[in-house]
Amino acid sequence: MKRQNLPAVALAVVAAVVLLLSTKAIPSAAAAAVEHTFVVSQMNMTHLCKETLVTVVNGQLPGPVIEVTEGDSVAVHVVNKSPYNITIHWHGVKQRFNCWADGVPMITQCPILPNHNFTYRFDVAGQEGTLWWHSHTACLRGTLHGAFIIRPRDGAGSYPFPKPYREIPIVIGEWWEMDLVRVDNDFLDGFLDDEPIAATINGKLGDVYNCSGAVEDGYVLDVEPGKTYLLRVINAALFSEYYLKIAGHKFTVVAADANYVSPYTTDVIALSPGETVDALVVADAPPGRYYMVALANQSPKPDPQIPAFVTRATVEYSNDNSPGNSAKALSSSRGTGGGGGGPSGDVPVAPEMPDQHDTMTSFYFHGNLTSLRHARLPPVPARVDERLIITLGLGSVCRRGQSCKRSGSNESIIVATMNNVSFQLPTSTTPLLEAHYYNTSAMDALQQLPDRPPRVFDYTDRALIPWGPKEAQLEPTSRGSLARRFQHGSTVELVFQGTAVMQSDANPMHLHGHDMFVLAQGLGNYDEARDVARYNLVDPPVRNTVHVPRIGWVAVRFVTDNPGVWYMHCHFEFHLSMGMTAVFIVEDGPTMDTSLPPPPADFPTCGHDDNLARDEVHIQTKKSEVSRVEGE
Repeated sequence: MKRQNLPAVALAVVAAVVLLLSTKAIPSAAAAAVEHTFVVSQMNMTHLCKETLVTVVNGQLPGPVIEVTEGDSVAVHVVNKSPYNITIHWHGVKQRFNCWADGVPMITQCPILPNHNFTYRFDVAGQEGTLWWHSHTACLRGTLHGAFIIRPRDGAGSYPFPKPYREIPIVIGEWWEMDLVRVDNDFLDGFLDDEPIAATINGKLGDVYNCSGAVEDGYVLDVEPGKTYLLRVINAALFSEYYLKIAGHKFTVVAADANYVSPYTTDVIALSPGETVDALVVADAPPGRYYMVALANQSPKPDPQIPAFVTRATVEYSNDNSPGNSAKALSSSRGTGGGGGGPSGDVPVAPEMPDQHDTMTSFYFHGNLTSLRHARLPPVPARVDERLIITLGLGSVCRRGQSCKRSGSNESIIVATMNNVSFQLPTSTTPLLEAHYYNTSAMDALQQLPDRPPRVFDYTDRALIPWGPKEAQLEPTSRGSLARRFQHGSTVELVFQGTAVMQSDANPMHLHGHDMFVLAQGLGNYDEARDVARYNLVDPPVRNTVHVPRIGWVAVRFVTDNPGVWYMHCHFEFHLSMGMTAVFIVEDGPTMDTSLPPPPADFPTCGHDDNLARDEVHIQTKKSEVSRVEGE
């Protein structure tokens, strides 16, 4: 039987869509109740000859895979046996009318204290594809994370692409020898020298790393010749965007962030932290062994430089004794020595990777994605109710007083900003979602996110990257509890503009509770008069995490149809810790069915003091009103 190559697979994807739309749907299976228990604890793991204490779920790194079917209900019992406060965020799960389960400490809930537990309950209606879960406490998501897979209600046969032989999560991460809570504290203090020591694929460092002559284990993916595999790729790293390649093979990208895309054939996948990509791979190379390599990219100098983190797994062909393949099978046999090897020897074939400082490969990868029209995908909203331009960059605040030395002085702290304001939590011990729901005085501390940056300048001027007189004029910033209120059902257009102040990093911007239509991207400064004409209003990709390119911009739209208090933040952990964050508050709609219901009865509570007595009265009054309405 002749094997398909990747372009043929791409054509088959289109044919599968036509077939799907022209046939009657198979009766759906009944929704199920999926239940998991997550025990968060610490354990010692040894890599590179060093034992490190890490915080994990159920003793696993990555953590357990949650597999559900669209429409299922999910209950995850989190038992916190660690010494840290914990929350779990279900990254990309929209949590429709259930913001209480979004898992952001002091935004949507009080954290789960050590030796306490809490059960997250939510539905996964209206979504299918690859998402993931992770801790939203300090930097602990570096080891507290795992895949969250939502399959179609009508089974794998209803995928808008050929049914794969197997589906495999591929989780790209990092290995840290430092305590991750200390890393977060360092970021909060503007200390940016902490870094991981290795990259990982499915928790393994790979044989690019060795200690005292012994190489690290690498993840091994066994494949059968001619079979098609669906790789569900997740970037769970704290620090870097990664390029992923498999020597001798191509990918057909079919989904991103649990939204189907028009099939796109490429030899490289680019993923920022937070992003997911589903890609088909056909085992159509000569049987042997091939490296799967993940390489971290970074901005070139004069940006600060870190080591070139890379890791590799191995794709190994099983013996194929079918007619016509026996000779190939004999030539690639592993033999008694366990060598195996690629077509020309025992050493796996390695792919040619992009340069570490090549950020254009990422720009083109993200720009080549378009949506596959699907019954679940609404049209792009044509009317826009609110427009915002948000600059993303670095700045500094004084440690004491309003005047200080900057440009790296110990008198100032480097912070990350949105429209030149760095986010900090209000001092209230009531989470913002509860304060919003019960209309307490804690909401008075919020500062409105401006529509525009306070100062217009050449945002992408590379001369602003190094410390100096030109950069120093733009460095001073402020801190505040940034928030923006939106009426229910509004269409919001955001332009994220990257800046070059002190660094020129890309920014993966993640919006909780909503997906975003990615209308356009560009390099340099956004120009509304010029760039609106470039908007894709027909089939833009739909993402929950949007990659804002290095010293460039991205324009998105989303509809505020999910009431609650939602986090919007950069998914580089150092940018998040340093304040590149805002809170989007979506008001209730006009009916009970479009309004946020009350919190669960077993919701975690925080400690309260006498100064919060007035807020407690408001909360109890609102609870009484809710009970009365429900009783009627």
